[in-house]
Amino acid sequence: MNAGDPLILIRHSLPEIVENIPAHAWELSDEGRSRVVRLAEKIKKYQLEVIGSSVEPKARETAEILCKSLGVDIVVMDGLHEHERSSVQLVSKEDFQSSVRTLFEKPDELIFGNETAAEALERFKTSVELLMELYAGKRMAIVAHGTVISLFASELTGLDGYQLWNELGLPSFVVLDLNNRTLLETVNFS
Repeated sequence: MNAGDPLILIRHSLPEIVENIPAHAWELSDEGRSRVVRLAEKIKKYQLEVIGSSVEPKARETAEILCKSLGVDIVVMDGLHEHERSSVQLVSKEDFQSSVRTLFEKPDELIFGNETAAEALERFKTSVELLMELYAGKRMAIVAHGTVISLFASELTGLDGYQLWNELGLPSFVVLDLNNRTLLETVNFS
């Protein structure tokens, strides 16, 4: 990435929710795939050259559709996955939101899942920095997940991470100015 290029973090599109399959293994729904095609039109103006992706199927599939649509390369990388909570059972929307709110409020405490918010952020940040180093000079986007994107954007800009998490659609993206530590734009497709 060039010094002035923004970093675009894309939240994966709408998955097919299957109760007996853990969330980290979900794939996109038909509607989710359609939304990615519309996302590609909105993101085209950034003239991306490479898209990084989480290893999780819903993120990887989002990235693959974008890459095909935009004619750019994909790089799937460990460390870009969602807050590690593969052992957590499917709960009501209200209970899940409550747990995520607490995760943002107490980043150093293990609230649910297998890592704290601080651990998830550090892992994600390390992978983002590695991608930026490997593809220096290239305009880049990264397809990942709502919690880690919100943690990263919050640390960078000082914005309320939970509020951002709550506002991100499936899919959505944020455009970050790393030099000025600001959020330039948020685009939702839900």
